[in-house]
Formats: sequence, C-alpha cells, structure tokens
Amino acid sequence: MTERQLPKLKDFLPLLQPNPIIWDPTERRLSKAHKIEDLRLIAKRRTPKAIFEYVDGGSEYEATLRKARYLFRQLELVPTVMVDVENVDTTRQILGKPASYPWVFTPTGVTRVMHHEGEIAVARSAERFGVPYGLSVISTTLIEDVAKAAPHGRNFLGSGVPADRELGKKLFDRAKANGFEALVVYVDGATPGARLRDRYNGLTIPPHPTLKTFVDGALHPNWWFNFFTTAPISFPNVDIPPGGSVHEISSQLGNPAASIKDFEWVVKEWGGPVVAKGMATAKDARRLVDAGAAGVVLSAHGGRQFDQGPLPLRALPSVVQEVGKEAEVFIDTGIMNAADMLAAIALGATGVFVGRIYLYGLMAGGERGVDRAQEILTEQMIRIMKLMGVTSLDQLTPDHVILP
Repeated sequence: MTERQLPKLKDFLPLLQPNPIIWDPTERRLSKAHKIEDLRLIAKRRTPKAIFEYVDGGSEYEATLRKARYLFRQLELVPTVMVDVENVDTTRQILGKPASYPWVFTPTGVTRVMHHEGEIAVARSAERFGVPYGLSVISTTLIEDVAKAAPHGRNFLGSGVPADRELGKKLFDRAKANGFEALVVYVDGATPGARLRDRYNGLTIPPHPTLKTFVDGALHPNWWFNFFTTAPISFPNVDIPPGGSVHEISSQLGNPAASIKDFEWVVKEWGGPVVAKGMATAKDARRLVDAGAAGVVLSAHGGRQFDQGPLPLRALPSVVQEVGKEAEVFIDTGIMNAADMLAAIALGATGVFVGRIYLYGLMAGGERGVDRAQEILTEQMIRIMKLMGVTSLDQLTPDHVILP
C-alpha cells in the first residue's frame, strides 16, 4: 500500500511561481527564439510581405535553395564518445587572423529596408562576437559610418567586378582608408538572378505605396512607422537613382563583360586579401586562385542567382582538394544552424558565409536580434562539438560526416 499525506501549502508555492515578466517587447520576442527558424517566423510576422520575401526567397523555381537545405538535413555527423570535452575552442583563422567563430556575415544590400537599424546594427553585433562583417556596395549606409560604428570590427567590402574602373578604384580607396581589411568579389554576377517573388510583389526600393501597400502597412505598423520616421533609404556608396526596382539595384553588382583579366585588375588594385564568391566548380576555383584570390566561396548566393546549379556542399571536397593548400575555402547556401557549419568544416572548409541567418535576426529585433542569432549559433556549436567529442574545429575531419 502506498502511504499518502495531505499536501501542504508550502509544497505548492514553489510550483506556483510565475516566470519573470519581461517588460521590454523586443527582449520578450527574442527570448522565445531557440533556433534560427524561430527568428525567421518572428521576422515574417513583423516585416511587410514584399520585404520578407526579398530576404527569404530564391531565384526561378527556388530548387537550389530547397535542395541545399535538404542536403544539410539529410547528412549525418559521426560522434566520438568518452572524450574530455569540458572546454571547447570555437575560434578559427580567417584570412590569416583569428575569428571567435567560423562564420562570416556575407555582404547583403539594402539592409536598412529590412530594419531601420540596418548595417550599423549588423556591424556592431559582428564586432561584439568577433566575426567578420561584409558590407555590400549597395548598402544603405556609408562605408565611413560603418567604420565609425564598429572601429574594432573586421570589416570586409562586398562588390562586383566594377564596370567603371575609375569609380571602382575610388570605392576601394575609401574602404581601405577606413580600415576595411578584405574585398569580397562576386564572380557570378553577369546578371541578377530571376527572383520571381520580388516581381510578383512589385518590390521597389524604396517601396512605392499602393492600396496593397497600405493594407500591408496596417498589419505591420511598427515597420512602417520606423520607415517613415528615420532617414530616407538611399545608396550612398554608389550612384543609383531613387525608386529603382530591386533588379535594377542588384545589377550594380554585375558586369556582363567581366573576365578573369578584370578580376586580376581588382586583385592588384585592392592590394590586400580578395575573396572570390560565386564559383561552383574546382576548375573555376583554380582559375581564380591562380588570378590572385586569397579565398574562394563556393556559393549559390543563397539560391538567389543561378537556379539548379551544383550544390556548394557537394562541390566542397573537390575544391578543397584542388586549391585548399593555397587558399581558404568557404561555402554558403542552405546553412541554418551550427551543425551545418561543423559539417562544412569537417569536409575541409575554413568557414562559412551566412546571410539570411543574421537578416532574420535583424528583422526580428534589430541589433539585439542579430545578437540573438549569434547566441543561438554559439550555444549550438559548443553543444554539438561536445556531443561529437571534439574540442576544437581543427579536429574535425571528413570521417565526421556521412553525406547522403
């Protein structure tokens, strides 16, 4: 027989304690995010449909975006047990200097449209967490202002191969004068990808109010209030007329006449580390490294350029074998958590470039949202490394990954 007793009030009281009330609405929202997908859902609720889908969508049928994410979900990480993992080291050498974590915030344009704090918020968060931040030439913030906001950050400049060399030289000189340490060059930007969601949504930057816009504004009043009460959206680092479509703005990064000779000119003109972003094969990686690239990014631009091309993760081993001893190798596209990053590093990558991850955080909560995205990645990375039985990223090898 089970012996029973009458419950006492003092035994109930600890169970009845409510969670502390979080009065700050941004902090309250972000406290409910425990993975990047949570930040994505918060961002979707808080951002107008056209703006959210500009970030969230891919090109054409979005096949590359779907397949890249699916490949990461299907792979397996192989653990080793009974290893002392009390302390783990997440640092990584990126372009010859230590970074606290193995991710780089990839250059993304028109960032103040996603959230009024824009590039400044992202640069500050990257500086705080000790990771590089890439500023796009079609940013909505001056190069000089980013440098002032994150004076100790590792700031990179993201650019296409300039069609006008004189303008390109002036842009490079400004970045170098403000301490930008590396140049990320898009090498697959002969023309922008067909981002059909933007066309269906009629997206222009800045947005042109329509009846549909006003209806959407009623559903996202905070975004519209911030949009109309902060400085007008502009592109101060390049010459873009106001009211252009996103396709026209993106074309500023492209140069259909660019060749490997133009890339060599960029390397010479910059005079520092240049990372070529956008190739899909070992053959192209070899051409770019021979032309002076210090690093290459196997990239489908998050599935936003050439649809149905090779998946970066699948191409990674062959590229590492071809140029890995001469240049640093990175990948992007489909990465949504630290497990994806660790798999890429195990297959030979120096690190990863991420865009949507920090943009979801930015849309969800500004600078604090970007911090929350990095907190999530940090927590995941330390936990998964311990579960895998590795204490540093250098210990990861291809034996830790099983690809489908």
